[in-house]
Amino acid sequence: MEAIVAVFSDWGIGSEGTQQVVLKADRAHFRELTAGAAVIVGRRTLGDFPGGRPLKGRNNIVVTRQDLEIEGAEVAHSTGEALALAKKYPRTLVIGGASVYRQFLPYLDTVHITKIDLAPASDSFFENLDASPDWQALEPERWQEENGVRYCFQTYRRVTAVKFG
Repeated sequence: MEAIVAVFSDWGIGSEGTQQVVLKADRAHFRELTAGAAVIVGRRTLGDFPGGRPLKGRNNIVVTRQDLEIEGAEVAHSTGEALALAKKYPRTLVIGGASVYRQFLPYLDTVHITKIDLAPASDSFFENLDASPDWQALEPERWQEENGVRYCFQTYRRVTAVKFG
């Protein structure tokens, strides 16, 4: 299972439920990597999407404790339920938010990171994979720039055994 996330230089991912800096290149990268795949997303993060609706062209699995139906999505009330739903699909990516990333990190073998060379005040963070012996970057950082903001795309693979529910 994979995840995709944009992180700041302190591994922050957002504040008050939203991403503080949005790059067109990151959005395009996200669309390209998730197109046609299943995505696992938390209900609050879903609310930050355009119109608060599931993403088109993807099989959306929404993780929530609430008893609700979401048009265009499957609802899972636990990590186990979401993992069971994900098994139906050839490719699944976890797309946030912070608590969902934490829940699913033990089940991930690949994480696609957009590193943004800024450190705005964040209240949500992703685990620092550079500091973890369990993860290894597959390629060197190749920094680019958009509107004066440096960023790079980097893929990490787990080097220890992954468990899958």
